[in-house]
Amino acid sequence: MRKFYKMAIPFLIILVGFILWLRWTEPRMLYHPDGQIDQTPDNLGLKYEDVTLTTSDGVRINGWLVPAPDAKLTVLFFHGNAGNISHRLEKLAILHDLGVNTFIIDYRGFGRSEGKPNEQGTYRDAQAAYDYVVGRALAPRAPRGSPRSIILYGESLGSAVAADLATKVEVGGLILEEAFTSVGDVGQKMFPFFPVRWLVQNKYDTLSKMPRIKVPLLILHSREDEFFDMRHAQRLLAAANEPKTLVELHGTHNDAFLVSAPVYRDGLQKFFASLR
Repeated sequence: MRKFYKMAIPFLIILVGFILWLRWTEPRMLYHPDGQIDQTPDNLGLKYEDVTLTTSDGVRINGWLVPAPDAKLTVLFFHGNAGNISHRLEKLAILHDLGVNTFIIDYRGFGRSEGKPNEQGTYRDAQAAYDYVVGRALAPRAPRGSPRSIILYGESLGSAVAADLATKVEVGGLILEEAFTSVGDVGQKMFPFFPVRWLVQNKYDTLSKMPRIKVPLLILHSREDEFFDMRHAQRLLAAANEPKTLVELHGTHNDAFLVSAPVYRDGLQKFFASLR
């Protein structure tokens, strides 16, 4: 028994030290916001509306509404864990070319949005964005509050935000780009000798939510993704309800949509056509 205690005490000290370190570093590892807006859709010749919203807990967040002529669908776009909305202009241009409106927001702490990011905060930000879009008649002949014309689109961290929102509100479809199953799964792979799945505070457990999502699903994922391998996409696809589609891209986590531009655009175009 004495030998057991001699072995257990150092382990417990290491574990407690890891827990304290994880509590301090988790937000820094998970969120990489940039407060500087480098450019706007004007730089690409796109008309847009600068929008400020107030979330349910009183945080003011910023976003852009980029309309497309005669659009029948509106994409509610949730970006990844780094940068801000000004770093997604290429995707805004692609979506505009495909004939859909896009409303993109910065989470709290990103860009011009107030506050500090955390999991529940990003979910509140997403709900505020959804309420805003539902409150406007953005599609021709669509009445105010036409949720079936809204498509949720999440890239990377935003995929978890979009999937969570899809379990709570009525929408027409869901797009997940370079998604992951959960922060716990990602962290467990990084630190295999610690019970990371149970220690992380920001869960973003998308996999557990997939069975509750009842709308058409498009997953875009690259086999060369250096952060989230294809097994993340395959597990999410397996857990999802029909109709569901996986489009395989090539390229890294951040540039696959450019490296595989024709495949990426074709996948989006077919998905939108199936919903119109």
